[in-house]
Amino acid sequence: MKSFQLSDNVFDRLNRVLLLGVVSLIAYPLLFILSASVSDPVAVGSGQMWLWPVRPTLAGYERIFENSLIWLGYRNTIMYTVVGTLLHLLLLLPCAYALSRKEVAGKKPIVWMILFTMLFNGGLIPTYLVIKALGMLDTIWAIVIPNAVGAWAMLVAHAFFKQSIPDELVEASKVDGASDFSIFVRVALPLSAPIIAVMALFHAVGLWNQYFNALIYLSDNQRFPLQLILRQILIVNEIGSGDPQAMMDQTGEVRSMLDKVKMAELIKYGVMIVSSLPLLIVYPFLQRFFVKGVLIGSIKG
Repeated sequence: MKSFQLSDNVFDRLNRVLLLGVVSLIAYPLLFILSASVSDPVAVGSGQMWLWPVRPTLAGYERIFENSLIWLGYRNTIMYTVVGTLLHLLLLLPCAYALSRKEVAGKKPIVWMILFTMLFNGGLIPTYLVIKALGMLDTIWAIVIPNAVGAWAMLVAHAFFKQSIPDELVEASKVDGASDFSIFVRVALPLSAPIIAVMALFHAVGLWNQYFNALIYLSDNQRFPLQLILRQILIVNEIGSGDPQAMMDQTGEVRSMLDKVKMAELIKYGVMIVSSLPLLIVYPFLQRFFVKGVLIGSIKG
């Protein structure tokens, strides 16, 4: 008995050490980027700063936020994320619930068709031509409608409804006179908080970080999401740091290239924090649903 207790204690300690190492590997890059965004770039480049800020400065954030387009980018990205996530859930949940019911005819071919789209797609050029033909270029719909419902999300939500909403509960509701729509709204959705939270989080993160669709389908700066505007700020400062003409003032004296490079480095790290901070704030509120949601499909029965 004592040998079992000893082995359990050793196992628990090894687990703690392993988990501590994993947490350190995850936390260190985040802390390094945060510290580097407010540290002297010379200290960062020379290796003096490896954990805590050295000679703190907010010059990088000042340069980022003095650009008036940054707030427009935040507004556009929040709008795209909220509208896109609501549209995603509006389309995903009813379809996944319907496919999870055994009385739905022809659901297996539909599921296979959905699975097929995970392996093949129409490609960039045909998709662009379709969006152009539908008149969605330079509109919010070019961002939120493509990939509004993914095959992976549909299959995961389908598995959740199939496992978590028993047929007996549905049949009992029908005996009480509830319609299929009423069962979905009053029975299935209240029991589906984990899958709703997980699917909303995954899709919202994808929309928040998305820049490629905006780069392809948007040409109006007033509609650019935050990621594209931050990309522009970063590119302008990196180009400015290496352009001799940009370093000449009115008296013909050469500006300090070192100052330009230092500012570009500060902006690079600051951009990472500015783009990631909102998601880091939201995630803890959804964490309790996330653990249960990611385990969907791992246990049958």
